[in-house]
Amino acid sequence: MRTLALPEAVEQWSLTSLREKLVKIGAKVVRHGRYVIVQMAEVAVPRFMFQQILRLINGLRRKPAPA
Repeated sequence: MRTLALPEAVEQWSLTSLREKLVKIGAKVVRHGRYVIVQMAEVAVPRFMFQQILRLINGLRRKPAPA
């Protein structure tokens, strides 16, 4: 994950830092119709950085085969 899905600003973080700041944070999951919202404290990781990480992870997914 460090080499494939982290923005340059945090690519030097250790695996312990990643675990503590991305995985071991408390969050509230709110569901509204088709949307799922994850509410978490911005103290752990700023919103824009979390969005970048999610975009990079999504880029690792296989694209569906054309129909």
